[in-house]
Amino acid sequence: MALAVSSSSSSAISASNLQHFAASFEVKAPRIVSVQLLNRPRGLSYGVDYSRKGCSVKPINVKSKRNDLIVPLSANTLGAEVEEKAETVDYDGLAKDFENASPLEIMDTALERFGNDIAIAFSGAEDVALIEYARLTGRPFRVFSLDTGRLNSETYKFFDTVEKHYGIHIEYMFPDAVEVQGLVRNKGLFSFYEDGHQECCRVRKVRPLRRALKGLRAWITGQRKDQSPGTRSEIPIVEVDPIFEGLDGGIGSLIKWNPVANFDSKYIWNFLRTMNVPVNSLHSQGYVSIGCDPCTRPILPGQHEREGRWWWEDSKAKECGLHKGNLKHLNGNGNGALHVNATPQVNDIFVSENLVNLNRIGIENLARLENRKEPWLVVVYTPWCQFCQAMEGSYVELAEKLAGNGVKVGKFRGDGEQKEFAKQELQLGSFPTVLFFPKHSSKAVKYPSEKRDVDSLMAFVNALR
Repeated sequence: MALAVSSSSSSAISASNLQHFAASFEVKAPRIVSVQLLNRPRGLSYGVDYSRKGCSVKPINVKSKRNDLIVPLSANTLGAEVEEKAETVDYDGLAKDFENASPLEIMDTALERFGNDIAIAFSGAEDVALIEYARLTGRPFRVFSLDTGRLNSETYKFFDTVEKHYGIHIEYMFPDAVEVQGLVRNKGLFSFYEDGHQECCRVRKVRPLRRALKGLRAWITGQRKDQSPGTRSEIPIVEVDPIFEGLDGGIGSLIKWNPVANFDSKYIWNFLRTMNVPVNSLHSQGYVSIGCDPCTRPILPGQHEREGRWWWEDSKAKECGLHKGNLKHLNGNGNGALHVNATPQVNDIFVSENLVNLNRIGIENLARLENRKEPWLVVVYTPWCQFCQAMEGSYVELAEKLAGNGVKVGKFRGDGEQKEFAKQELQLGSFPTVLFFPKHSSKAVKYPSEKRDVDSLMAFVNALR
C-alpha cells in the first residue's frame, strides 16, 4: 500500500519545541517508498483494546480484507507487525489525560497505536493541519476524503496541490451513483434549499463515510470545540465513535481522534502560516468552513465560521451527519431542552416513506397474527439513543431495498410508558432491538448481532423469510 511518509526525528515533538523544530525542518515533498516502522520510545503508554482485537499492521504483500472500502493503498509496504492487544482502556480517562497535550503529541500517539488501520479525514479546508502534524511525526499515515461530486473547483485544485506537496495519494470515497441518480430524478438538484440538507448529505457524504470507516479501526478528524457552539463544544480528544462501525463491526469497533479539539481557529492558522502549509484559495475569498459549492458561502465580518454552511437553516445545529454523535440530546432547536420527566426532546428518526410507524395497537395486532400476508422487520427504538441514531442510515437504506420485495419494514418507539410493554412482549433488552415477524409464525425472532450495517441486516432477513 502506498503511504505518505517523510523523514523526521524518531521521537515525538512537543508543542514547546515546535517553533525550534519548524525553523530547522526543511519541508520537502517526500517520496512514496516501502518503509518499516522505526524502533521508537512510546509516548503515553496506555493499554488499549481498539475494538477488541487491537491494531494490526500487515506485513509486505499481505492481502487486504478491506475490499471496496477505503482503497488499501498502504497495506503492502509495512515490514513490521504490531502485536495484537487485548487490554481495555477508559476512553474518558484517556481523553482527560490528553487535555494539555499538543496536537502533535496526540497525532503521534494515534498513528503509533493504530498503524495502517487509522486514516485522516481531509475535507479540503484547514484539515490540512492534520496532514502537517502527521508528517512531522515521521510516521506513515493515510488520508481519505469524501468527493461528493459538488465541491468547488478550487477545492479539487487544492486536493491536487496537497498530494504533490506531501507526496501522498488521497483515498477518495464517492457516493453511490444509483442513489444520487434517484435523488436528483425525484427531487431535483437543489431540493435541500426547501426540505433541508440532511437527505442529500446522507447520500453524498454519510453513506460513503460509513463504507470508508468499515475498513478502519480508527479515524482522525479536524473537529474543534470553537467551530460550532451548538454541536461541538464538548467533543473529547479521543472517544469510542458513537455512530459508525469499524473493521470488526459492532459497538466499540471504531475509535475517533480529534487532535485539535482544544485549539481554536487562530492557533490553527498561526500553525499553518508558520509551517508554510498550502491552503485552499477559497479562504482568501472569505470562506472559512468549506463544504459543497451549493451549500457554502463566504461569511461577513463578525459572523461565526459555520454560518457560511447551510445558511438557510438553524445556525445552532449545523452538522451534515458525519459527526452526528455530537448532537447529544438536542431538540429541534438545538438547545438541549428536556421534558419534565427528563426524557430528551429530539427529532424522530427512521423517517422514510418505506417505513411504517407502528403505534401500540399496531404492534400488538402484528404480534398476535399467525398468518401474515407478508413478513415484517421492526425496530424497537428511541430517538435519543445514540446506538439507534447510529443505525438510522443503514435501516432506512434497508427499507428502501426491501420496498416491493415482499417484506414490510416498520418501527415502534419503545421508551417512556411503552417500555414495560416492550420488555415483556417485544423482547426489549436494550435499544435498538430488531425483530423479524415471519409470515407463518406468531413468534418474533430477535436479531442476535450488534452488527447493524445493511449487509448484516439483509442476511438476517434473507435467512428467515
